[in-house]
Amino acid sequence: MNVADLKIKNLVEYKNQIYNITEIFQNDEKDYFVKIENDVHGFSVPAKSIKPIQITEEWLEKFGFSRTYSSEQRIRYERPESFIKYDFDLDSKKILEGLKIYGNTIKCKYIHEFQNIFSCLFGKEPASLNYSLVNTES
Repeated sequence: MNVADLKIKNLVEYKNQIYNITEIFQNDEKDYFVKIENDVHGFSVPAKSIKPIQITEEWLEKFGFSRTYSSEQRIRYERPESFIKYDFDLDSKKILEGLKIYGNTIKCKYIHEFQNIFSCLFGKEPASLNYSLVNTES
């Protein structure tokens, strides 16, 4: 992962568990590290050792999206804000897949990207509904 894409409160994966980033720092050798925490553990690891979490239907529902449309070509999820949608393109080319804001497609495949975009738009983190920070069984 590119450390420049990360911010505090981003959700990431480390050794098949989900963590919140609580700190980003460099050591004396200028290597980047992140402090990560979940309900069980908290520690610092090299930034290059964490992985992004892929956006899935389950994750969208945890962030307040609801399925509003389904066909053989596409599945659409929408948030209560009518201008935010996420489409899963079921075609192999994936041309239409991604986050839609006011009809504009934004490349957004990972949870931390969605968190960052949402934070920029609204000045706050997206409210999540009961996700566990321990397992990535999704």
